[in-house]
Amino acid sequence: MMSAVEASERLIELVRGNDDIANHADGCDAGTMAAAESALGAAFPPSYRRLIEEFGTWDIAGEEFLGVYQTLAMGVKLLGSVAETLDARSKYGMPSDLIVVMFDGMGGLVVLDPSHVDQEGEYPVLVWNPGVVDRENMERLGDDFGSFAYSLCQRAVTRWRESG
Repeated sequence: MMSAVEASERLIELVRGNDDIANHADGCDAGTMAAAESALGAAFPPSYRRLIEEFGTWDIAGEEFLGVYQTLAMGVKLLGSVAETLDARSKYGMPSDLIVVMFDGMGGLVVLDPSHVDQEGEYPVLVWNPGVVDRENMERLGDDFGSFAYSLCQRAVTRWRESG
């Protein structure tokens, strides 16, 4: 079984190898990464960190990931996971340790849960819906971000290619 970071490396290859159906930013430097983690009050798990370092934010075959990025129009404001996480915490009462990484397309937020760290420093991937407080009632999508994201994107690319 591959590690979460190995899965992230495979996802990087998948995105780069399918540039006709993928988009990404230019990556995220160490200073921006540190500012993002400070703003969120939590470190990113290694597999998510690796993808943010590489792409900042990315999408492939219709699967969009928030990542961390800035734009000229918004200046120094940290967008993506940082903005969406802080927004969900303040507006919808999302637990203060969860980190938003994508939208589930049905009104929920795909989040990382730093309260359950595995031996590799990875966090489980859950779906948080406004109003849910008990983590036992949250759908678990994966044990780590890298494996979850790679599997999701691999299926999306296969469906895209088969339908085209």
